[in-house]
Amino acid sequence: MASDLARALAAAVRGEVRFDTAERAVYGQDASNYRQVPRGVVKPADRGDVREALRVCREFGVPVVARGSGTSIGGQAIGPGAVVLDFRRHFGRVLEVDPERRTARVEPGAVLDELQRAARPFGLRFGPDPSTHSRCTVGGMIGNDACGSHSLAWGRTSDNVHGLDLLLADGTELSVTGPLPPAERAALAAAPGRVGRLHRELQALAADNLALLRRAMPVLPRRGSGYPLDALLPERGYDLVRAVTGTEGTCALVLGATVRLVPEPAVRALVVAGYPDETAAADAVPALLPLAPLTCEGMAADLVAALLASGPRPPVLDRLPDGACWLFLEVGGPTAAEAADRARELAAAVRRERSAAVALVTDPGEQRALWAIREAGAGIVTRLPPGPDGRPGGAAWPGWEDSAVPVNQLGSYLRQLRMLLKRHGLRGVPFGHFGEGCVHLRLDFPLRERPSAFREFMLEAADLVVAHGGSLSGEHGDGQARGELLPRMFPPEVIDLFARFKRIWDPDGLLNPGLLVDPRPLDADLRFPGRELPLALAYPEDGGSLLSAVHRCVGVGTCVDTSSGVMCPSYMVTGEERHSTRGRARLLGEMLRGELVADGWRSPEVREALDLCLGCKGCASDCPVHVDMATYRSEFLYHHYRFRPRPAAHLSFGWLPLWLRLAHLAPRAANAALRGRFSAPVLKRLGGIDPRRALPALPERRFTAWFRAHRAANQVPAGTGAGPGTGPDAPAVLLWPDSMSELLDPAPARAAVLVLERLGFRVLLPSGPVCCGLTLIASGQLGLARRVAARSARTLGELPPGLPVVGLEPSCTATLRSDWPRLLPDGAGELPSRVRTLAEFLDEQDVELPELTGRAMTQVHCHQHAVLGTGADRRITGRLGLDNRELDAGCCGLAGAFGFERGHWEVSVAAAERALLPAVRAADPGTLLLADGLSCRTQLTQLEPSARPSHLAEVLLRAFEQAEEPPGHSPG
Repeated sequence: MASDLARALAAAVRGEVRFDTAERAVYGQDASNYRQVPRGVVKPADRGDVREALRVCREFGVPVVARGSGTSIGGQAIGPGAVVLDFRRHFGRVLEVDPERRTARVEPGAVLDELQRAARPFGLRFGPDPSTHSRCTVGGMIGNDACGSHSLAWGRTSDNVHGLDLLLADGTELSVTGPLPPAERAALAAAPGRVGRLHRELQALAADNLALLRRAMPVLPRRGSGYPLDALLPERGYDLVRAVTGTEGTCALVLGATVRLVPEPAVRALVVAGYPDETAAADAVPALLPLAPLTCEGMAADLVAALLASGPRPPVLDRLPDGACWLFLEVGGPTAAEAADRARELAAAVRRERSAAVALVTDPGEQRALWAIREAGAGIVTRLPPGPDGRPGGAAWPGWEDSAVPVNQLGSYLRQLRMLLKRHGLRGVPFGHFGEGCVHLRLDFPLRERPSAFREFMLEAADLVVAHGGSLSGEHGDGQARGELLPRMFPPEVIDLFARFKRIWDPDGLLNPGLLVDPRPLDADLRFPGRELPLALAYPEDGGSLLSAVHRCVGVGTCVDTSSGVMCPSYMVTGEERHSTRGRARLLGEMLRGELVADGWRSPEVREALDLCLGCKGCASDCPVHVDMATYRSEFLYHHYRFRPRPAAHLSFGWLPLWLRLAHLAPRAANAALRGRFSAPVLKRLGGIDPRRALPALPERRFTAWFRAHRAANQVPAGTGAGPGTGPDAPAVLLWPDSMSELLDPAPARAAVLVLERLGFRVLLPSGPVCCGLTLIASGQLGLARRVAARSARTLGELPPGLPVVGLEPSCTATLRSDWPRLLPDGAGELPSRVRTLAEFLDEQDVELPELTGRAMTQVHCHQHAVLGTGADRRITGRLGLDNRELDAGCCGLAGAFGFERGHWEVSVAAAERALLPAVRAADPGTLLLADGLSCRTQLTQLEPSARPSHLAEVLLRAFEQAEEPPGHSPG
C-alpha cells in the first residue's frame, strides 16, 4: 500500500514525495519525547499540492500531519503511519506586507524571522516572538497558539491573526476571520453545502452549552490546553480565528494567513531585578504589571549554572545584579531619553516593592546578549549542570515544560512544585514568562530506565496546576505529552465537547489523530530505547554511550536556522532534513534502535547522510546541547568500513601526510605529476578526487629543512642581549609542525618563527616528525589514528614545566586540544592543556606589537570557531591597529578533504558562495584577508583567483617588516 500511495502522490503533486527509510526516520521525531514513524513525507510547492496531497491521502484513508520546523515539544508534528506535510521546505513565502492596514499575508511555512525582516522597513513587527523565532513557522505558531517573551504587550498568536484560509479533510476550503456581528454569523449558518453545515454545527455547539463554556473554561492569559471553545461564545463574537488557533493541526490545514502587525518600539531599555529566589521574584510580579512593561521574564541562577556548564562564561553576566533569580522587565519609547525615563520609573517601583537589586541596561548590544541567554534557555536546560549536592548533571526532558497559573498564584505554585520535584527525586531549571504565570521546566525523568516515574510525576503535577486554577500548557500545546491529562483539567462534559468539536471539522479523524481527542498515552511511543554497541572512542560526557550522545539532540532546531553561523554547512546548501545535525542524530538513533534502520553500522542511510557532513564541528559549539556530529561520523565510518574496502578518498586523504612525505623525496617529479596534463586526471581518478579540483603543488623544501638552515644562520651567543630570540636564555616555545605546514604550505610556519624570534622567544621543534592524526580521524581510520597520535606523543616526550605549545593550523590545533583526550585518554599527557593558537600565545604574553593599520576581514576556520575560539585573534588584530571584521560566513566549504572528494563539488562551492565569496568580492581594495586555515586559503584561491588570503603569522611578519623599514622607504 505504501508504494501505491507514494506513486499516487508523486503523480498528483509538483513538490517532493519521499517515502524512503532515511526520510521516514528523520521525520519520525520532533522536539518531544516521542517517536512516530510516518508512512512518508510530502513537501508541497503550493496550495494546489496541499489540496492534491490531502485528496490522495483521503482516498487511501491515511492520516495527515502538518509540520513546520518540527520544534513541537508535545509531539504534535509527528504521527504513526501518517503522511507528513512539510510546509517549511517550499511553501513559506511572505506574500505581502500592508503597512497602512498593518497586516501581512503569509504562507504557512513562512519562518517568523523572515516575516519580521519583511515588516521591519515599515517600523512594524509580528508581536509573538517564541525563542525559536529563527526557524519556527507561522503555521506552527498558529497550530500551538505560540506566545513568546512579549505576549504581555502584544498577546498570543491568536491575538494577532486577522484571517485564515483553511482546507478541511474532505477537501472543503473556507476563510475565517475574527469576531463577527450577529447578522454575519446568521448569514454563515445559512450558507449552502459543507461550509454552512459547519457553521451551523459550531454555533449550535456554543448555543447548547453557554453556561458550561462560561463556567468550565479557565480565564488565563496563558491557557494553551484543550480546544478554545469559549471563542465561539456570542460575547466573543463567534471568533473562528481564535477557535482554530491552537488546535494543533487536528481540525484543518492552514493554506494561508493574514496576520496583524504592531509598531516596533524605536528604542528599548531593560530593567533587570535580582531576587533571593524564584518564588520571591514571582511574588513581586503582580505589583509590577500595572506599569505595563513589554516583558516580565523570570530566569533563575540554576539556568546561569547550566549555561556556564555548557561553555565559557559570557561577559554580559556581569550586568546581572545580586540575586538568585532575575526578572527581565523591558520598556520602550520613541527616543532613548523616554525609554530610559520609563526604565528608571520601573526600577524605582521594583525597589519599593521588594527591595530588589536592580540594573538598568540601555546599551543595545548588552540587551541582545542578555536576551540571548534567556532565549537559549530552551536548549541550555536540556543538559543539567552538576547539582550543589554533588549529583551529576545529565539530560533533562520535556513533558511538563510550560504549565501556567494565574499570576497571583505563581509564587505558591513554584513553592509547591519544588516540593513535588523533591518528593519524586527530580531536578530541573525553572524559568519563563512570569508576567503571565507561565513556567518552563525540563526535568531529568529516567525515561530509559524507569518510564513509570514519568507518568507518576505527570499525574501529580497536573493535579497541582489545576489546584492553582492553571493550565497544563501555557503555550506549547498539549500534544501526546498532556492530551491524556485533559480530563484532570476539564469536566467530562467539556471533554465530550472537544470530541464533538473535532468531529465537526474532521469527522473521519484524518488530521493529526491521537492528540486532543482519544489521545495516545503520555508514556507510550518514547524515542529512547536502543542498544549499546562497542565503540572506538571515549564519550566521557555521555557515560561512554553513543546512544546517550545522539539523544543529546532534543530537536530544538538551532541547526536548521540558515540565517547565520557555522552549523550546519551542508544543510544550509541542500535544505534536506537528513543533512541537518538533528536529522543525522535521529538517523544514528534509529540505527541504534535497530528497527527502521536495521543494518547497524552497515546502514547505507546513515552513510549517505553522513557523507555530506563536512566534519566542521560547528555543532559541537553552536548546538545548545553540543551534539558533536564530526566525532559521531568518525565513529560510524570506523565501524562501517571495518574489514571492508574503503573509498579511494579515505586512502588518498586519510594517508595524506604519508603521501606528502614520500613525494618530498622527489618534489620536482611529484609536482610534474600533480600538474601534468595526463597524469593529474589519472591521479584524481585514482584518489577519488573531483576532476574540477586543482591539485596543490609541493613547496621547494619542507618547513623543518628551512628551520634548520635558518637556525644555523641565526645563532646568537647567550647573554648578548641582541638579535632575535634564539639564545639559550630566551623563553622557549614549542612550535607544532603540523603536516600541512611542514609539507604543503610552510609559509605561515616560517613567518611564525620569524615573528616569535623578533618578540624574543626561542622557538623549539619536536625531536622528530609528528602528526595529530586528523586526516585519519576524519576518515574514520581510528585505530591507525590512535597509533599515529601515540607515536607523536612519544616523540614529544615529557614536556618541560611551563613550556607552551603553539599550533598554526586550526584543525590540527583543535585536534590536539579536543580529540587527543578522546583518542588517547591515558596517553595525551599535558599536551592538550598546553596547546595554544599563535594569537592565544601572544595574547597571554607581555609583548609589544608593531602597528599595521587598515581594513581586514577574517574567515574563521570552523574548528577554531568550534573548539579554540577567536577572542584572542580579535584582541591581537586590535593591538595591531587593524579594522578587522570577522565574516559570519560559516564553513568555507572545502573542510579538509571534503571539497576535494568526488561527489562533493556542488555542495562545497555552494557553501562558499553562500556568504564567504560574495563578502570577499565586495571588499574594498586593499582589505587584508585573514584565513588561518589551509582549507580556507585553498578554497579562496581556487574559487576566487583574486583573493590573497594570509595566515595571522604572515600578517604579523608584514607588520614587523614595515616597522623595520627605514624612514621614507616606499614598498615595491
